This record gives sequence, structure tokens and C-alpha cells, in this order.
Amino acid sequence: MFRRLLVANRGEIALRVLRTARELDIEVVAVYSDADRNALHVRFADQACRLGPPPPRDSYLRIDRIVEAAQQVGADAVHPGYGFLAENADFAEAVAAAGITLVGPSADAIRAMGDKISARRIAALAGVPVVPGIDKEGASDDDLIAIARSIGFPVLLKAAAGGGGKGIRIVNEEAELSDAARLVRAEAAGAFGDDRIYLEKLLLEPRHIEIQLVADAHGDVVTYGERECSVQRRHQKIVEECPSAALTDDTRQRMEDAAVAIAKQVGYLGAGTVEFMFSHGEFYFLEMNTRLQVEHAITEELYGVDLVAEQLRVAAGEQARPAPEPRGHSIEVRVNAEDPDTFFPILGTIERLGSPGGPGVRFDSAVYRGLEVTPYYDSMLAKVIVRAGDRDTAIERMLRALAELRIGGGTTSIPVAVRALRSQAFQSGAYDTSILESLEPAITQDMDIIAVAAALAKHEALTATASRRPPGRASMSPWMLSGRVDRQGQ
Repeated sequence: MFRRLLVANRGEIALRVLRTARELDIEVVAVYSDADRNALHVRFADQACRLGPPPPRDSYLRIDRIVEAAQQVGADAVHPGYGFLAENADFAEAVAAAGITLVGPSADAIRAMGDKISARRIAALAGVPVVPGIDKEGASDDDLIAIARSIGFPVLLKAAAGGGGKGIRIVNEEAELSDAARLVRAEAAGAFGDDRIYLEKLLLEPRHIEIQLVADAHGDVVTYGERECSVQRRHQKIVEECPSAALTDDTRQRMEDAAVAIAKQVGYLGAGTVEFMFSHGEFYFLEMNTRLQVEHAITEELYGVDLVAEQLRVAAGEQARPAPEPRGHSIEVRVNAEDPDTFFPILGTIERLGSPGGPGVRFDSAVYRGLEVTPYYDSMLAKVIVRAGDRDTAIERMLRALAELRIGGGTTSIPVAVRALRSQAFQSGAYDTSILESLEPAITQDMDIIAVAAALAKHEALTATASRRPPGRASMSPWMLSGRVDRQGQ
């Protein structure tokens, strides 16, 4: 096992990795930008190295500074977390060239699966179904129109180097296609420095389901079931659950087999997630995330496993251990600092914090009283995770946990999650990625008390001063609305 680990990330995931490393008796080195000099992952680490100013391009995305820090402190391994450089092949190469172990796959695997066109081809070679479409390099508008005619509208245009919901556009008819292709190419070039695009058939009533796996250097690939991630806004996940209410045992096994086939096809090492779209009983490969996912915690709770520990073990050359039997049902809600109506990120200072607890509740966060939420990083503040013996109980437990959570200082996305959890579609299990579009706006007469509290807090932040607020009510300070959040952070 490793002696000293540098965690090349920040916030909740850096703290998460640090805790597991401590349990494995590994020294932990944190890195930080000037904005994070007082962050919990910095305070709790054995050592900490400054990277630079707050913008990610000057700190958490500086490959040279991170590798130099790892060398200076004598780290024998680097954990990239998720976001930032976690799926950057150049970073993987630089770490390896420095003689340090990256806790993750090789640069070749990252590069192969990070390119969406390449990933589609690898999945097809592995015998895994892909969504009908075209993945021709340098496809012209005429190529796109021809394949769209053959598979039928509507279709999706996607950036080949895309991720995080960027570079995606729905095209409903042929007359829109050329203009849409021009816009997606421009967005892809701006976001990823790569203007290649491809086209897929738009699936009807799709569900977003992913398989968690861990692969070792001995040729073994272990799967840990699936996670349902269909509650999304702007292609960003809000609520995740496992297992999915949509899969039969047979479909689940076929999906796990497909994920294993893809991992073996690319010679994968470490923890990874193969994502699928599921529509009308059939599944299709979507992409592979060559890192730990934000939502890994619900798999951990369901299976009673520490996926970060498994990452470290296989990176150190050990064999992947068989997955335990799953236990009940688990749900995760992401709590973001954003307006629940517009989804605009919100800036400010955390004035009060009360975390949920009790049986079957886990709260993953690096938030503390006095934390300044800046415009430089992702707006996610925390993750609330619950597990129960069955799905209905897990839903009620999550609603109880969200009712206990208090984050004083601004508005959060909790009302959105509550509306989804309380909806008939979610509670029945018969929902898809359009679920949020069908829900009522935030202000309704029968809204959950959490949504009411959030709405009142938002109103107070705009109209009241602290001295006018009645005793006992959470102090809410005015926060600015801002869209300037670098979502590479999560």
C-alpha cells in the first residue's frame, strides 16, 4: 500500500479521499488555491501545498504545479478525485512520467473513453449496443442530414469531447440541422478546444442508468450494480438512487456484462462508471466516466463497500475484491448553492449549518460555518445519502433528512429535490429524464415545508434586514445571483 498520497482536488471529494486514506494508514497531502486556504481538506491533511490564485486554470488545473508538489513532498501516489484533472490524459501521463502512481486508469484508457466518438467505437467492438447515429470523423452537414433522414427525427447533436451536459442540442427537423450543427461546433470548440461533433437518435422517454465497476491489473472486473440518475436539470444530476426501479434482474445482468466487456476492451484499471440510456426495455451505451462519480456514495451504502479504498488497493497492485450482496435501497440528493427556480448559482457566506442525522443517513460535505461560496468552483455544497430496507422507506427517510438540513446564508436546490421525491412519477418509479419538466414551479399551495422555508428565506434575503427577522428563524443574508461558476470542479 502507499505511504503518502497527494489528493489533487478540493472540497467534499478531497475530504472524502483523505478520510479513507487515514483509515488505511496513508499520509495525506492536500493542495489548495488561495480561495481554499481555510478549507476543511486543507485543515485535516497532514501537509498542504499552495497551487496559486483561485481560478482553476491558475491552480487546480495546473498539471505542472500539482506534479511538482507531489515530487516535493515525496508522494508515491496521486488521487485526482472527480472533476478538474480526473479525466485528463495529459495529467495521467505527467504523473506516470514523474514515477508516481495515479489512482486511476492509464492515459491511453482515459483518452480512448474520453473521446465520445472513440468510446462509441470501442463499445461497438465489445458487442455493446450504441444509439443509432453517425460517429464519422469530420462529418459534414450533408453526412449528418443523410443519417438523420435514415434514422428519423428528432436527433441529438453532441460534442465529441463533451461532458457535463455541454455541447448537446436537440434537432427536431431537417431544416434546423445545419444551424444547430454550427452552434454545437462553436460551443464544443469554446468549451473543449475541439469542434468535432456526432449525431445520435433521440430516444423516447429515456432513463439514465449507470454501472459501477472496479477493474484490477490482473484482468478482473467487479461490478456493483447500477445507479439511476434520471432526475436531472440541464443534463446535471440532482437525485440518484440504486437500485433502479426500471430494471429486471435479466436486464441488470446484461447491462453489467456490457460494462465489463467495455472495461476489458480498453484495458481499464481502477474505479469507473459505464453510463447507458434505457428506453422501452432496451439499453444503449452512452459514455464511460474514467473516475469516481459524485454519486458513488449510494453504491457504497447499498453494498457496504468503500470504493475509494478499492481504488487505492487496485492502484497498489492488489486484486479487486468480490462485491458484497446489496442491502435494501439507497438515495442521494445533491445540495447546490443555486436558485431552485432558475438554477442560477448563488454566492455568499454560510452563516449557519445544521446537518441531518439518525438511522441510515450520511452527510458528505466540506461546508462549515463561515465558508465563502465563490464564483470559481462548482455550486455543490453537500450530498445527503440515505439507505433503508426498501425504496418507499428510503424516500421518506430522505425527506426527513432534507427537513433537518439547515444551511443558513442563501438559497439552495433542496426544493427541487423535494418536489421530485414527492412527485407521483418518482414515487411510482415510472419516471425518465424529463421528470423535472413535468413538475410544478417552486411556489405551490401543497408544497413541502422545506420548499416553503426556502422560498421565505429567499424573500427575506431580498427584502429584510437581520434586525427585523423574528427570533429563531435562520439568518439569511443577501446572496448574489451569478452564472460565473466553473463546472470543471465537480
